[in-house]
Amino acid sequence: MAEDKIGSETWKNAEVAGAEETTAGAAVAAGTDEAEKQASEAEKIAAEKGLHILYEDNHIIVALKPQMLGCCPDESKDDNLFDKIKEYVKEAYKKSGNVYLGLVHRLDRPTGGVMVYAKTSKAAARLSEGMQKGDFEKKYLAVLVGEVEGERGTLTNYLRKNTVNNMVYICTPSEDGAKYAELDYKVLDVKNKLTLAEIRLHTGRTHQIRVQTAGISHPVYGDMRYGGATAKKGKLALFAYSLSFTHPVTKERLKFVALPPDELPWKNFDVENLAGLKEKNA
Repeated sequence: MAEDKIGSETWKNAEVAGAEETTAGAAVAAGTDEAEKQASEAEKIAAEKGLHILYEDNHIIVALKPQMLGCCPDESKDDNLFDKIKEYVKEAYKKSGNVYLGLVHRLDRPTGGVMVYAKTSKAAARLSEGMQKGDFEKKYLAVLVGEVEGERGTLTNYLRKNTVNNMVYICTPSEDGAKYAELDYKVLDVKNKLTLAEIRLHTGRTHQIRVQTAGISHPVYGDMRYGGATAKKGKLALFAYSLSFTHPVTKERLKFVALPPDELPWKNFDVENLAGLKEKNA
């Protein structure tokens, strides 16, 4: 895995397809034959379970969540990344009994990208506290329908969720359940009446990016739910490509980045270069 220092941050870079993986065995006890054997076995088990692990140590595990795979168990009882990682840890490190794994943040099922889970309750508590204090920086790449004007912008709205149909709507501040939502966007490229944008969240509301971009008549590509026919049919083109936070134990500032799938509509753009990842992945 490529790794280099950017200021006080350590970057961990990988592509969705063929991502290099770092296992706990290598991170915790590098240099011994036993560690190398354990790391090799763990990588094999991760591959068998379809997991793309970007980084792992005794405290955290960072992985890529594929689109349409839930990030945690829900009423559907469908497969999800949380359970897959628990099974991986239990099998790879021959743990008996129930394996602890802490859910620190979420990604919507249709959204792919980088996620961090905690391997201890202490790490989970510290990461959750850091998130509440704004220590996490989450950036997304999105393909928006239409040509967004200007180079940068900020969207501020109040949103409310309808629990009956699980839809989120822009509303007035005085409405029951209204929650403030804010994001910044930067236009990276415009091509074929589509816009590649980098989006940074300041709040983490349900379906926030999808609702707010649809609210300015530039829905996320493939988001028929909020964009209607304007959104165009296809996979939701929204990807959590960058996650930065302070390690709960070492206090090192970490940043993990990954590229979206090499498929349409992403292939309309030189995503790696435009997102500033080409040098990092060299």
